[in-house]
Amino acid sequence: MSFKYKAVNWVLRRFFQMLCKINAGDFKQIPRNGPAIMVGNHINFLEAPVVMAHMDNPRFTGIAKRESWKNPLFHFLFDTWDIIPIDREEISREAFQQAVQVLKDGKILAIAPEGTRSIDGQMLQGKPGILALAMRSQAPIIPVGFSGYVKFWDNLKHFRRSDFRMAVGKPFRLNSGNASLSREERQAATDEIMYRIAELLPEEYRGHYQFEGRRTYQYTVDL
Repeated sequence: MSFKYKAVNWVLRRFFQMLCKINAGDFKQIPRNGPAIMVGNHINFLEAPVVMAHMDNPRFTGIAKRESWKNPLFHFLFDTWDIIPIDREEISREAFQQAVQVLKDGKILAIAPEGTRSIDGQMLQGKPGILALAMRSQAPIIPVGFSGYVKFWDNLKHFRRSDFRMAVGKPFRLNSGNASLSREERQAATDEIMYRIAELLPEEYRGHYQFEGRRTYQYTVDL
């Protein structure tokens, strides 16, 4: 672990702890080693720097949209954390191979299946891009629900700290066998992953994934 890596995380932890109420113990629920895929809802920019800094673990990395590198600060941070850049609409072959290799190396890969931030905290429908990686790697999936900081910028203007809450669920694995899934089945399997995230959130955050009897467990199995 390089000095730069440790120093960046140290500074960010203290910076965000001034702005947010963060329970550092929550991060200890995430394993230090993989292979594993961590999936969570994406409210705003806070998840990546807060989680990466508090994990402080070079065996933990993630995927982010390529446009993020246009921001000099995120360019610096994401390169420090070895974040994998992807195109917004689809994962390129190169990015996919990088992600597979990260899991082969026994690391933990963080992914936001929604593909974009919700801003208002309401969960958006997940995109099936995660399925190919989960099926190829057969890595355990760890669901995480983020909440509490939807009004981060408003709180900041009024010198109020925001809650940064993170609930970690039980790991599970995709249970689709070697079958080739139709487009509808791929979306259904993705939705099932998203419901496991929704279960960890207050009802007002579930958005597209309000339960109403729609949850199924056809494509995933608890570990």
